[in-house]
Amino acid sequence: MKLGIVGLPNVGKSTLFNALTNAGAESANYPFCTIDPNVGVVAVPDKRLDKLAEMYSPEKFTPAVIEFVDIAGLVKGASRGEGLGNKFLANIREVDAIIHVVRCFENNDIIHVEGNIDPIRDVETIDIELILSDLEIVERAIERTTKAAKSDKKLLEKLAVLEKVKACLEDGKCARSIGLTPEEAVWIEESRLLTLKPIIYVANISEDEVAGEYKDNPGYQKLYRHAESESSEIIAVSAQIEAELAELEGEEKMTFLSDLGIEESGLDKLIKSGYALLGLISFLTAGPKEVRAWTIKRGTKAPGAAGKIHTDFERGFIRAEVVAFDDLVREGDRNKVKEKGLLRSEGKEYVMKDGDVVEFLFNV
Repeated sequence: MKLGIVGLPNVGKSTLFNALTNAGAESANYPFCTIDPNVGVVAVPDKRLDKLAEMYSPEKFTPAVIEFVDIAGLVKGASRGEGLGNKFLANIREVDAIIHVVRCFENNDIIHVEGNIDPIRDVETIDIELILSDLEIVERAIERTTKAAKSDKKLLEKLAVLEKVKACLEDGKCARSIGLTPEEAVWIEESRLLTLKPIIYVANISEDEVAGEYKDNPGYQKLYRHAESESSEIIAVSAQIEAELAELEGEEKMTFLSDLGIEESGLDKLIKSGYALLGLISFLTAGPKEVRAWTIKRGTKAPGAAGKIHTDFERGFIRAEVVAFDDLVREGDRNKVKEKGLLRSEGKEYVMKDGDVVEFLFNV
């Protein structure tokens, strides 16, 4: 999973990135301090994996990972190349989903590029640049498809989808608001439209609002309604608190969270939102050599999951030996699970479930 972190200058975007990844991207009180995208790879916290490691004492421990990309700040006119616009737009095309950091806190010491705090205006500033960029791409695609459709009538369906998207963009709306069917989406997949990407809004709130007071924050309320209107995810995070949390480990971290009156860090919230937004789950493999989490799309069948480990596993798939994580932990090992009839042999049509502990049998 690759998530791109975007936002106007000075909204706390790079501070949040640093906190999430400890990657040390430069953070300063002026625009464009992040000139090139900074990338941080973060292990996905998974208590199930920790438990399996206790049981097996493996040689290798491999969690699932998320790649965060801190993308340079954006200003009005980016679609015409203003600021670092072209670079910004090129980098954002490579990610699976967008984390849009929006400032919802007041602080006279940190200048806002527009002079005051207005979350919806900030969202619209970035949206309009993405819409204009997409519109240019769609118009070029319509031109090409119109010519090609003269000799290939199947492309008339693609043309209809492109025209539908163009009308939406011209109306100042993001392409994701149309609700394309899976069949329609296939036609424009190659265009990699920015406004089709799923989005998580991160309301950057003040340190004294993290325990829940942010719900009374007018900026957060506006952003929440906006996210709800387009069925996007929204979480509230204090980038400053996350920066402090990043310096702590283990018991100290848990005590700090408890003192703040919160149960989970911003990183945990983002990971949960990212998995939900992209429809992802994890299956697990466990043994003395390695305990590992594998990320797949919800609805993936057993051979497809096997292919995540190695293409030979999918090509020569025979069956999957599956046990539910809770059953394995309760019984203590696979032999006891087998004795009690809790180890299942599943075939090619089995749809993987979150937390399945699996051993694939294959023959190539």
